[in-house]
Amino acid sequence: MHPFEFYLKLGFEHISNLAGYDHILFLVVLCAVYKIHQWKRVLILVTAFTIGHSVTLALVSFDVITIPSNIIKFLIPTTILLTALHNVIGPDQSMETRKMGRNYAMALFFGFIHGMDFSNYFRALLLDNSEVVVPLLAFNVGIELGQILVVLIIVAIAYVFLNLINVKHREWNVFISGAAAGMALISMFENKFW
Repeated sequence: MHPFEFYLKLGFEHISNLAGYDHILFLVVLCAVYKIHQWKRVLILVTAFTIGHSVTLALVSFDVITIPSNIIKFLIPTTILLTALHNVIGPDQSMETRKMGRNYAMALFFGFIHGMDFSNYFRALLLDNSEVVVPLLAFNVGIELGQILVVLIIVAIAYVFLNLINVKHREWNVFISGAAAGMALISMFENKFW
């Protein structure tokens, strides 16, 4: 298999596999506050998240930064908790607002944190440490494609609940965000680094 295809497949499987549930949970909570017709915003947010973790993945792969994995394992559920809290007590994202820039910045910043976790996985998989650019690009493209698949599934499930079962959007957001916050708190407690 060509190295690009190999790393593309690894990136896709890493994010779409339930073993990466913390990243999937982040995507679920990131999407919870938006309505179905705002799917373009969600895709842009997910791409901002991908850009963030791509930058971090590159920095770690080129040995520019190093962060202990025990801190990263704590920070990832922290990003989920903060996103869930922002969904419930932050500005109403269902309305057209000019505050999307803040959400993009948040997704980008949290992508930096999640990218540190991807980097540990990626570095362990590098077949040849001298050639990192093609594997890095392919792995990130694979992650983005996997995230888009996950978001499509999330949007389809949300559509069923919001449009067919007629669950109110606020109740959906509070339920999803609350469940994600609870799972994040448990994970933070299990991964405390002090």
